[in-house]
Amino acid sequence: MNAFYHEGEIAVQQRAGVYDRAQRMGQGIWSIMPPALQLFLLGLPMVVLGATDPRGKVWASVLFGTPGFLQPLSEHILDMAAFPDSADPLYERFARGSVFEIGLLAIDLSTRRRIRINGVAQGVERRHVLMETQQVYGNCRKHIQVRELEQVYDVSKQEVYRSSSLSAAQERWITSTDTFFIATAHPERGADASHRGGNPGFVHVPDASTLIFPDYAGNMMFQTLGNITTNPATGLLLIDFEQGHTLQLTGKAHIIWDERHVAAFPGAERLVVFSLEEVIEKRNAFPYRAYEVSYSPFNPLLDER
Repeated sequence: MNAFYHEGEIAVQQRAGVYDRAQRMGQGIWSIMPPALQLFLLGLPMVVLGATDPRGKVWASVLFGTPGFLQPLSEHILDMAAFPDSADPLYERFARGSVFEIGLLAIDLSTRRRIRINGVAQGVERRHVLMETQQVYGNCRKHIQVRELEQVYDVSKQEVYRSSSLSAAQERWITSTDTFFIATAHPERGADASHRGGNPGFVHVPDASTLIFPDYAGNMMFQTLGNITTNPATGLLLIDFEQGHTLQLTGKAHIIWDERHVAAFPGAERLVVFSLEEVIEKRNAFPYRAYEVSYSPFNPLLDER
């Protein structure tokens, strides 16, 4: 490890030939939330978080509220006036009230701006989540689709479905998505949450337990792939922004570097193969809607299949 990166991140940076650039990029990683970031957080209606459940499985989840529900109490402390619902796989971890590692993705879909905040957190009285920051850094706006979120309904009437494999409807959902979120974790450096986007069809589902998606050019720091290199446990989150449903997947991931396989995915520099272990679909779980989408101009055009 070094001051910025752990051994998995360094291994991926070196294999990709961007180690020196990544070292320069690492100088933009802070431990605090600067004033401009604090102001940004105050205007958000949602954040994505990644963490490990009590069984060691990694999940991605979403917290939401009226803008202002994210309150920076200082440069290091963030108070989130939201809590995972009882059907969420991370609920038990937060409900215990103990301190553990989480990764947070603060993203404004209307402007494509996103910030990653990693640190430790604990649930407070099953109403709030308090987080102490350890790593804070911005990411580029590539591959983020623009959506204007509008709050339209109550999420109290959820329907929850659990399985160990994907249904046909869930497979169609995944292969038509343009956005998902990914959570990973390092045994010592903690959890991380990030975003993946592309034109509909960029995620392939060869069978009911496998997803394959491209890794496009990004910030070259490789936090997600570095974590996967050291710990394959991975969580994915999809949000149906038109219907308000969510799909949470947990399993294990690995990276494919072989150019013969990568070439089948336009614009990809590597591939990630995700092997599903559990899936949770929650209907009527997300209170915001976005009916129009503006695709990122950076999304590679996909071959017709």
